[in-house]
Amino acid sequence: MEDSKLPLALRNNLLDLFGQIEREFENLYIENIELRREIDSLNERLTGDGQTVEGGDPTKGALKTKASHSTSQLSQKLKTTYKASTSKIVSSFKATTGSRALCQLLKEYMGHRDGIWDLSVTRTQPVVLGTASADHSALLWSIETGKCLLRYAGHAGSVNSIKFHPTEQMALTASGDQTAHIWRYMVQLPAPQPPPDVSAPCDDDQDSSDREEGEVDGEGPCEVPTVRVATATLKSHQGVVIAADWLVGGRQVVTASWDRAANLYEVETSELVHTLTGHDQELTHCCTHPTQRLVVTSSRDTTFRLWDFRDPSIHSVNVFQGHTDTVTSAVFTVGDNVVSGSDDRTVKVWDLKNMRSPIATIRTDSAVNRLSVSANQRIIALPHDNRQVRLFDMSGVRLARLPRSNRMGHRRMVCCTAWNEENQSCNLFTCGFDRQAIGWNINIPALLQEK
Repeated sequence: MEDSKLPLALRNNLLDLFGQIEREFENLYIENIELRREIDSLNERLTGDGQTVEGGDPTKGALKTKASHSTSQLSQKLKTTYKASTSKIVSSFKATTGSRALCQLLKEYMGHRDGIWDLSVTRTQPVVLGTASADHSALLWSIETGKCLLRYAGHAGSVNSIKFHPTEQMALTASGDQTAHIWRYMVQLPAPQPPPDVSAPCDDDQDSSDREEGEVDGEGPCEVPTVRVATATLKSHQGVVIAADWLVGGRQVVTASWDRAANLYEVETSELVHTLTGHDQELTHCCTHPTQRLVVTSSRDTTFRLWDFRDPSIHSVNVFQGHTDTVTSAVFTVGDNVVSGSDDRTVKVWDLKNMRSPIATIRTDSAVNRLSVSANQRIIALPHDNRQVRLFDMSGVRLARLPRSNRMGHRRMVCCTAWNEENQSCNLFTCGFDRQAIGWNINIPALLQEK
């Protein structure tokens, strides 16, 4: 240590920390010795009473008498502890292997030149997938074939979110150029192709980081019809517009910005109707209720806010402080719930009728990004910084984890999830900073049966 080049203060701090660790191990060692003594003492008493411990020295005699009450209690406690610890191991194996049958790879959507922040599925026919990317573009895709159908190139900055009009062929995108755009699209779906063979086994725990950073297994950037001019440009923010969504009915939209405000606009006139202020730091997301004039905004200030526009004369707001780090998204469900996700590695489920405390809390091992909840079965899909995607029910029970290996899954953080429950099937879409979106077929009956 005399040759150490560390500053004296830092060396002393490290020595102090190592000293604390040594004392902790010393205490554990002493406790271990005491436990061994107690076990030896118990064995001696049992031998003195003419009792033997099962599995002991057979030379002591084969005759066994009934163990005392205290001994049976100790035995039961050991059995319970053993069963609990082994059941955790078994359940973890079950979740890993089961996810392969419950969640099948549907299609990969490759064509963006940079990470994909957001994705969404149209609510009108034809049903297509939309992706928003840091490469300044939004792309529309055929879900069945994986073919890129249209590019929107009207933004001068990263496209941070995409949402589709509830009844018309219009898209709403938010961008780092401090604007949100509304634009019309027309696409023709190609003929469907036979599904890919994904029956080969995969290793969920194999690290896929051995791929080259820019390596992509599909076609390069797609050359497709391009829309360059917006139908409407919404300009009022003084910072990055990070998210936007349509209010019920599609006549108004809400935008969320890094300027700490959310704006409400009229679609027909592009007029700013309200500026929603109160967050102390940048906004990260906004979401609208599917059937009511309610908006929820999320922020880096660790809160999310519920804005009520149901009464035209009163615009009430409620602040919720259930997280300890950035709230990355908060979304409404078809029922009366809000689900919030955070960089504090938790997801909380709230009841709109009583939001004083969450009705369920999900604790994870990685920060949670833009989550989504399926409309019919209300299954929560969590995209993580650590490249995993996990599925939970509304009570916080883990249902599955999407397979990830060097053959499938994301190679960098997963930014967003979106559900599509059309035509008796249930598809989940995920996107990440590895420049790809992935479609998954989720076997809902099997998923719920496993539960």
